[in-house]
Amino acid sequence: MKPSERGILSSYDFKKGTVKTGYAIMVLLMVCMAITMLYPFFNTFFSSLKTREEFFAFPPTFYPKEWIWTNYKDALTQFDLPLLTFLKNTIFIYVGNVVFCFLFIGLAAFALSHLRVPFKKWVTLYFLSTLLIPPATYIVPNFLNLKSLGLINTYWAFWLPAAANAYYMLLLKNFFDGIHKEILEAARIDGASEFASYMRIAVPLSTPIIGTLLMLAFSATWNDFYWPNIVMTDKSMCPLATGIYRYVVYPTSVIPWSVRFAVLTMAMLPPVIFFLTFQKFIVRGLSASSVKG
Repeated sequence: MKPSERGILSSYDFKKGTVKTGYAIMVLLMVCMAITMLYPFFNTFFSSLKTREEFFAFPPTFYPKEWIWTNYKDALTQFDLPLLTFLKNTIFIYVGNVVFCFLFIGLAAFALSHLRVPFKKWVTLYFLSTLLIPPATYIVPNFLNLKSLGLINTYWAFWLPAAANAYYMLLLKNFFDGIHKEILEAARIDGASEFASYMRIAVPLSTPIIGTLLMLAFSATWNDFYWPNIVMTDKSMCPLATGIYRYVVYPTSVIPWSVRFAVLTMAMLPPVIFFLTFQKFIVRGLSASSVKG
């Protein structure tokens, strides 16, 4: 057996009855967790392929007897659903979130890592302590602040909060701490400003964590529902999750349920494919930004 193929438990360990029992229980729990996680995805997909009669049949069936792929065509062409508009709004919000994130959070993390900031440890502790505050407690204050500034029903209601994400700052700061200060000092000697050092040295060296944050921001923007449902009232500006809820899931008539599940399936697939494709980069980036002891 190659060293790379050896696990924690050896063939000798499996000769013990207690080890076999514990291993069997662990595998059983993992299978149960996988089933509970995958069931909603497959149920949504199979429901999108059923006929109306089969959808409301009792007892309910899991697999459709006849796969009706025209439900997806109806979701895109009928019922006047502006799905492409919702998708465009989501991408626009995501791009703005990323720009504001790296423009403000990135510079703040770089400053706390490599600049002489008064009370640096206390400032870092202050920002990180906000992670202990439940997000539901500051939804109303954020809404009132944005309303007083006249930013409700604008994309600024997404971009400004994105520039104050303490979790992203923690990941970036921990990664920036691993950049040797000698590199930045050499850049300063050559006449580079702090902003130039950040853009030309820190950012290129931080591609693993930056790629991870891009994927995390994509998932958060794609799945964000509650906050857009509060600050967005114009149909033409709704992101995907909010638009689907208001104009696909919430209506009690007109749209068949199989077509609604077809819309949900199309909205569900991109983040799943995105994560499965880049999961190695996410793990690598999070591991690289972990606190080094």
